[in-house]
Amino acid sequence: MNEWVEKDLKYIWHPCSQMKDYETLSPIVIERGEGIYLFDTEGNRYVDVISSWWCNLLGHCNPKINAAVKKQIDSLEHVIFANFTHKPAITLCEKLSKILPVGLCKFNFTDNGSSAIEAAMKVSFQYHAQTGNPQKTKFMALSDAYHGETIGALSAGDCDLYTKLYKPILMDIIRIKGPDCFRCPYGKTRENCNCECFEDAEKQFEKYGEETAAILVEPMLQGSAGMKIYPALYLKKLRRICDKYNVHLLADEIATGFGRTGKMFAFDHAGVSPDIMCLSKGLTGGYMPCAMFVTTQKIYDAFYSDYNEGKSFMHSHTYSGNPLACAAANAVLDILSDGSVLKQAQENAIYFNKIIKEKFLPHKNAGEVRSIGLINAIELVKDKTTKEPLDGKLRTGYQIYKKALKKGVILRPLGDVIYFNPPLIIEKKDMDFVTDTALECLKEVLPE
Repeated sequence: MNEWVEKDLKYIWHPCSQMKDYETLSPIVIERGEGIYLFDTEGNRYVDVISSWWCNLLGHCNPKINAAVKKQIDSLEHVIFANFTHKPAITLCEKLSKILPVGLCKFNFTDNGSSAIEAAMKVSFQYHAQTGNPQKTKFMALSDAYHGETIGALSAGDCDLYTKLYKPILMDIIRIKGPDCFRCPYGKTRENCNCECFEDAEKQFEKYGEETAAILVEPMLQGSAGMKIYPALYLKKLRRICDKYNVHLLADEIATGFGRTGKMFAFDHAGVSPDIMCLSKGLTGGYMPCAMFVTTQKIYDAFYSDYNEGKSFMHSHTYSGNPLACAAANAVLDILSDGSVLKQAQENAIYFNKIIKEKFLPHKNAGEVRSIGLINAIELVKDKTTKEPLDGKLRTGYQIYKKALKKGVILRPLGDVIYFNPPLIIEKKDMDFVTDTALECLKEVLPE
């Protein structure tokens, strides 16, 4: 066993892992990255087709982002962000204000996605308390949601893998049955529906709207639920009903922002704006921890008052607005600014989805291929006709993941949903390789 692997197993408790699994699948010690590739200490190459937990937007060790961080570290590494500021943060907010959905103009920095969600929930609650609606103390969220793993964010989530054990200590969330286009109870498809499933939201708003501060939503794509994709019309309907009941529409764009869904932000598909938007992951291209919520002038103004009135938003993080992270984020936005990366990604997305459908749909266990932008997911089922899921105890997705690693592809399925969420710079040759490899591994685990 590699000495570094031995030291890792001696000291490190890895996230989202059953460490006993590491007895048969040792941690892989990555030495360097280049573009969409990672290289381990043994000289093996891996295609990072999941963008290292969805955050690597423009490839590992991108020269322009590298240069920006190197330049920044020689001038300022960190400073308290209360009463102090710096040019990288100011520049970042100025750039973002030009591309965000209309009305989002005030930026509050945190240091990770879960913290951004927590802060956004608190600011929504406090807004209502300070504007004559102290009864608005509850939150709504969709079924199968994922919003992070701190207590408030975890409460808003609805994936049992993360939440079940902790339910005794979680907040009471009003749960709306979310869109399930693969197993639509109305017999519709994404292409021909009128979001009939929104009727449950209407019922919950009618019942709880007057006491609800905000509804949290992953726009267009519920990631951890298995890359569940739904129509933009659902967001339009949410916008209208939130306005009717004075409920904040809180967009969790942590995973969907910065071109992941084919547009700069997932809400752009709907042509409407949320009241609060949370950003992270691709914000810095995966380089540095950085997150924020962005909100409207109207919400900001509810906190603007004499100090002794007690309306300040007393929420802080040590690394809020870190200059190194802001420098990386500015470089990301500079790279995206001329539109060429997104344009190429949109063109490649058509090819990617085409070959995935051609290769995987004929397989007896491929229930559905769904896609948005460069994100593609294959849901594996026991029976295509009934859409019966595979037995989760068999860990089929995990078996495919292990085989793919040996062949140089990082898949890390969501249960029994194989997905591809690559950096925006992926090329067609790599699309061919990762899909061929994934199909080969699928056939080895589930022979036709």
